[in-house]
Amino acid sequence: MTNQIDIRSSVELPAIREEITLTTSDGLQLVGELALPQGRPPVATLVTLHPLPTHGGFMDSHILRKAANRLPELADIAVLRFNTRGTTSPRGTSQGVFGEGVTEQHDLEAAVAFAQSRQLPNLWLVGWSFGTELALKYGANQPVVGAILLSPPLHRTSDAELASWIGSSKTLAALVPEHDDYLKPEEAAKRFSMLPNLKLIGVEGAKHLWVGEVATTRVLNEIVELVNPGKSPLPTVWPSQG
Repeated sequence: MTNQIDIRSSVELPAIREEITLTTSDGLQLVGELALPQGRPPVATLVTLHPLPTHGGFMDSHILRKAANRLPELADIAVLRFNTRGTTSPRGTSQGVFGEGVTEQHDLEAAVAFAQSRQLPNLWLVGWSFGTELALKYGANQPVVGAILLSPPLHRTSDAELASWIGSSKTLAALVPEHDDYLKPEEAAKRFSMLPNLKLIGVEGAKHLWVGEVATTRVLNEIVELVNPGKSPLPTVWPSQG
């Protein structure tokens, strides 16, 4: 008998899940996980960058964990998550200490290099909060299709670093919550005005942490619409053998 289960909260759909270790150019070992579709190759890959570790951000921050739980099966997307230097999660602790978004350049580069070494296709950076700073500061010269920014605070990213994206052929999109604690859509439009090709998506009713299934579904659908639009919108139920 086939039953339907609601896809929400911590539902974990089928995927090949592999514990991985990244090695940075300055010699650190970072812990992470790679989630792949079962029985078929991925069509695209998310290299995820978590929120600020000094304020509770890590590879299991809920949007990133739910992306890994759902998108390999629902959208044929590989999801690479990892802890930046000095960050701890149930997977373990990455070596090193928090680098204020400076030495984390090596962490981003190690994650992209790992994805390349596995010949994963169509790499996208997906940063959330602090992770958006890393994507903006260091992603313009990386071999990625583009970057997706969730709740960008633009605290650590300079105008010069934003300008590094001017003229880039890479896709750049920002999801900005209406009630964000740091950067609301109107201000984001001003700060990003030097990047006319950036797709700015203001999300009504949302907050910085994207709490609740409505917010989670909106974020994941926007990601899929950019990365593998043929799989958008995502289903909200899943057949379960019972």
